[in-house]
Amino acid sequence: MNSTQYVAHKPDANGIIHYSDEENAIWHTLIERQLACVQGRACKEYMTGLEKLALSHRHIPQLKDINQVLEPATGWQVHRVPALISFDHFFELLANRQFPVATFIRREDELDYLQEPDIFHELFGHCALLTNPAFARFTHTYGQLGRDASPADRGFLARLYWFTVEFGLLNSPQGRRIYGGGILSSPGETQHAFESDIPEFRPFDILDVLRTPYRIDIMQPIYYVLDSLDDLFAIADMDIMAHIQQARSLGLFTPTFPDKKATKHNAS
Repeated sequence: MNSTQYVAHKPDANGIIHYSDEENAIWHTLIERQLACVQGRACKEYMTGLEKLALSHRHIPQLKDINQVLEPATGWQVHRVPALISFDHFFELLANRQFPVATFIRREDELDYLQEPDIFHELFGHCALLTNPAFARFTHTYGQLGRDASPADRGFLARLYWFTVEFGLLNSPQGRRIYGGGILSSPGETQHAFESDIPEFRPFDILDVLRTPYRIDIMQPIYYVLDSLDDLFAIADMDIMAHIQQARSLGLFTPTFPDKKATKHNAS
């Protein structure tokens, strides 16, 4: 995987990670800003999970406190990892219902965009929904499939993860809502998904999702929309690997974005 300039913190003998005042201030800025941004835009299941987590606004949470909520809810835990881990390690953790969390937080000059996932993205973006049975089941199934998949098949699985866990949207009686952590933790992506006339919103179809290219360093031009978060139960029950074989035989769609060399980095 790519190198990173960030170094994850390690806990002391009592299992406590000590963050600096500056790091806690960055957490405070991020959570206050993003809470305001997702109001009326995040799905109700996310907001319910966020209430259960009761994340501090002043201090970066300790992972043990997150686990005290997740484990009784769905059997999941968060697991401390370095800034970047291998795909093998990533899938193995998910297959064991352990969500990897790198224990570093972005610098102040990278508040709006960070390519590697930091503790704010993982805790604020993903952990609230790990209290939800459908999201937890889907993520566990994904980990099991990825652990046993070939490198080529993992490329297709990555697209499934991208358009659900990271950038998924769903319909609700109140309108379109967010459940993907890549949107929930990013003010730019949240605004893009709700205020821009550029992106295309497609109904979720697993074969289409598996065939859709994406880039990590731009605002997303395509979002796939579920009718309900409980649809993740049905997706987890599909023969996903058979769909991957079908997607491979059909080939990928033509990208809807320019080649990386032809555009500047502009994601948030």
